[in-house]
Amino acid sequence: MKQIVCLTLLLISVFYVKAQENISYQKPPDEILKLVDVQVAPRVLLDDKKELLILLSRNAYKSIEELSQTELRLGGLRINPKTNIGSRQRYYNKIQIQNIKQKEDAKEIKGLPKHPRLTNFSWSPDQSKISFTHTSTTGVELWILDVATATAKKLTPATINANLYSPVQWFKDGTAMLVKMIPEQRKALIDPKSAIPSGPTISVNHGKKAQNRTYQDLLKNKNDEHNFEQLAISDLYKVSLDGKKEKWLDTSMYRSIRFSPDGEYVLINIIEKPFSYLVPYRRFPSTTTVYTKEGKKVKTVVSVPLIEDLPQGFMAARKGKRSFSWRKDKPASLIYAEALDQGDPKNNVTYRDEVFQLDAPFTKDPVSLLKTKNRYSYIEWGNDQFAVAHDFWWNTRNIKSYIFNPGDNRAKPVLIEDRNYQDQYSDPGKFLMKRNQFGAESLVLDNNAAFLIGDGYSDKGQFPFLDRIDLKTNKKERVYQSSFVNKIEDIRDYTPEKKELLVRIESPNEYPNYYFKHINKDQISQLTHFENPFKSIQNIHKEVIKYKREDGVELSGTLYLPVGYDTQKKEKKPMIMWAYPREFKDKSSAGQSTKNPNKFTYPHYGSMIYWVTRGYVVLDETSFPIIGEGDTEPNDSFRKQLVANAKAAIDAVDKLGYIDRKRVAVGGHSYGAFMVANLLSHSDLFAAGIARSGAYNRTLTPFGFQSEERNYWEAPNVYYTMSPFMHADKMKYPLLLIHGEQDNNSGTYPMQSERYFNALKGLGAKVRLVMLPKESHGYRAKESILHLLWEQDQWLEEHVKNRPVGQ
Repeated sequence: MKQIVCLTLLLISVFYVKAQENISYQKPPDEILKLVDVQVAPRVLLDDKKELLILLSRNAYKSIEELSQTELRLGGLRINPKTNIGSRQRYYNKIQIQNIKQKEDAKEIKGLPKHPRLTNFSWSPDQSKISFTHTSTTGVELWILDVATATAKKLTPATINANLYSPVQWFKDGTAMLVKMIPEQRKALIDPKSAIPSGPTISVNHGKKAQNRTYQDLLKNKNDEHNFEQLAISDLYKVSLDGKKEKWLDTSMYRSIRFSPDGEYVLINIIEKPFSYLVPYRRFPSTTTVYTKEGKKVKTVVSVPLIEDLPQGFMAARKGKRSFSWRKDKPASLIYAEALDQGDPKNNVTYRDEVFQLDAPFTKDPVSLLKTKNRYSYIEWGNDQFAVAHDFWWNTRNIKSYIFNPGDNRAKPVLIEDRNYQDQYSDPGKFLMKRNQFGAESLVLDNNAAFLIGDGYSDKGQFPFLDRIDLKTNKKERVYQSSFVNKIEDIRDYTPEKKELLVRIESPNEYPNYYFKHINKDQISQLTHFENPFKSIQNIHKEVIKYKREDGVELSGTLYLPVGYDTQKKEKKPMIMWAYPREFKDKSSAGQSTKNPNKFTYPHYGSMIYWVTRGYVVLDETSFPIIGEGDTEPNDSFRKQLVANAKAAIDAVDKLGYIDRKRVAVGGHSYGAFMVANLLSHSDLFAAGIARSGAYNRTLTPFGFQSEERNYWEAPNVYYTMSPFMHADKMKYPLLLIHGEQDNNSGTYPMQSERYFNALKGLGAKVRLVMLPKESHGYRAKESILHLLWEQDQWLEEHVKNRPVGQ
């Protein structure tokens, strides 16, 4: 028997070594392949009356050919310069419409283009039409869908500029749209590969601190500046439903365009020069101006300089007016905030921000509405008596909400929420919103009351709820609470006059579908009928296990047993643990569980659930809290807490009798990959690991990473201790490194994996590096994803399932 095992291991090893030479894209075993190559369920859109159901379908993956199209990476953007839209854009390829009221079957839309690539969907103000764009081989076109006739037609040629997002906005009367279009005078782009430099690239600093994170895809030289400008500039046109167009505003780098609720004014943000090589386009200089709906300039409300030198800290803000928005319950009133602490979190003040209102025609002085204890976040508008303001403060994980009277700034705001936003059990829910008379989202008000929809997490499970809150007394009444113990009833909307909920119901083997449900009657009406495409794993054993870390912190994980596993026999199987560390400021919040065993079992490309078909136990969503209470920062004891989390998880599953603890793998993506490298270096708990798209040398992210605010020079020991690269000589177990060659995530440069691999290789560790061509931080191409699954399967088979005895 030993000879057969040794021969099997030898064959696996020989195959794996040969597979590294001139390897092409591979596919995983059939058990996994048939779960990957499935049609995803459509995205669901409902009109306000809840009479029409729009179903948008797309392919699950792109192709490597699509990812190989020309791409320019400029100022934090990734653009296809031929089509003038984001090069990583996801597209829908099918639209269906269903009349719920008349109980019709879903029908196909007539008139769509061949091989449709559709995005930027937007309802018209009266919801009789939907605008969308189609990306052809030459560019982006504007299309319109007539809901009543279920027909689509093209309104413009492929001349739309979607490079800065949101290229189409409806005029209030619904007869036309304001569209970003490519200017005729746009200059030719410079080919970065063939351009001859005219001189060196020079950056200068005159003594100001500019502590910025390690952003990707930044501008690097004058050629990049030229290309960014040409790809960002647009002319604004008014395009009618019959396809007629007229120039509305001349060429500028239009970023955001927002009509006032009454449609009489337009708030437009324009990117200005100088550009930066340190920060993405969102922090370039900009000007925000109000225009009339006819395109006449009314007032420039703010001009923002280049933002390279914010104070240190996640709660830093720039000085001056910021966070402009329209008040949703008024025809044309601008809302904005200003920092009262100079934007510096280190300044000790009673109030951090002040919020102002500036009414049309914008000639009078603004009115102060309220001041916030924390950094201002947003306001949910109701009417002249009631609005709800929200602020937050990252350092303490605190969130506050206030009911205030926007019609009387002398009235003191009433604090209705003051809590740790990581405390899921105390979450009061989100306010119910609907479109008001202006077509803008505002609070649903029932006399003096509003409604809150909550997820309903508790120590006893998840029970979503609907509350009614009296905005005068702050008293709450529970209107409805789900009682399901074997399903999840996710509340999506509520219609008070009908006492009707819109819910999405799912179970481990029941695909999520939408229903109408009357709260006082035993009535439920199914809207969608999506089928489960993963039937081969629909009956696997799944449970949420809870256990404690050695210091008493409550932990949990979602446990899956292999297909056909006999829970009575309890054969000891190999296990895969997948996790992602998260920072907390208190043990109570860290110990809460938001995992629900009734959630539909939905494997996706990044999931390890596939391996239940290959004989593995899978512990998914494993709790990995990193806690730092009071003045102690979580990362001060990062490694110690990582190992404690891992040991507690393995002990818990081992105690159930399901696993061979000598054959346990650990895996993670991004910060989870960072976790994996640390665990394999500083513990003896795992047989092998899988680390995808991680960062391993924290000195390459010297001005902070993840939830670490301190820079390298303030906490050098923390950066050193946490960096697996600095401890490459301690790597004890086989590590599979995977990375997208064009990772765009802050800090996770592909170089991180390449240099870590070279260090491990030089020190004699067992390591394999897989660089996926054309892929970013998340992987998109079907070929890449199938190969990723093959790599993971090969690695697990060799180093975990068939791990030699005694290792």
